[in-house]
Amino acid sequence: MSVKTKLKGILLDISGTLHINYTPLPNAVAALAKLRTTGVKIRFVTNSTKLTDELLFTKLIDMGFELDRTEIFSSLSAAKQEIKRRNYRPLLLLEDDALPQFSDIDQSEPHNAVVVGLAPSRLDYNHMNRAFQVLRSGAELVGIHRARYFASSERELSLGPGPFVTALEAASDKQAHLVGKPAKAFYQLALADMGLLDEPEAVAMVGDDVLADLGGGAQDLGLQRFLVRTGKYRSGDEHKAEVPLDGAFDSFAAMVHDLYP
Repeated sequence: MSVKTKLKGILLDISGTLHINYTPLPNAVAALAKLRTTGVKIRFVTNSTKLTDELLFTKLIDMGFELDRTEIFSSLSAAKQEIKRRNYRPLLLLEDDALPQFSDIDQSEPHNAVVVGLAPSRLDYNHMNRAFQVLRSGAELVGIHRARYFASSERELSLGPGPFVTALEAASDKQAHLVGKPAKAFYQLALADMGLLDEPEAVAMVGDDVLADLGGGAQDLGLQRFLVRTGKYRSGDEHKAEVPLDGAFDSFAAMVHDLYP
């Protein structure tokens, strides 16, 4: 296929696009290496909240992917920026492996914010009820993202943080402020880092979630939007896009082969 505008940058989703759990998707490592040879700028944009950015970087390196730590833009980093900007003292519903990223943040009571990410060990009744009580006392609700589900294996989907964010919104009568994909500001951070903030049409967003990766800010900014049929993708997802996608591929490797034969 041909692209609308010659690509100068590519934003890559990670989980479900490059790997599932600790296993790279077929030919994904080689495809990323090939993409490097084209000279296109690459940034990794992820809503992963179960690991710190450092642990995520190490995980990708261990799987064989070639990347620099500074190329990762995570929703955890966006959440931390938001916490600092608003002087929040948050109650963090995050996994233990993600908490070190917030070690320099004041988390003392009384909390004035509740931050919710994908945290299976924290999204039980007791933790959710504590979050509800904090919200009822006047705290703000920050959703790191609102993904409804993620690919927990090649064949299974599991609940994402979205339903839990929605439950807290309904119970507390508050609207969550979302900081990760597909928030426009999140994509703008990565575009600015690539020096392409004024050329969004020359940047492609690649992901397995037609809404959380390719909707919202990706659509509003005019990014080229490429769906891969791996990870959380399910048949017919292409048709869920509000604006038609620019392309759909069986995998990230297939996309690289098609765009750069």
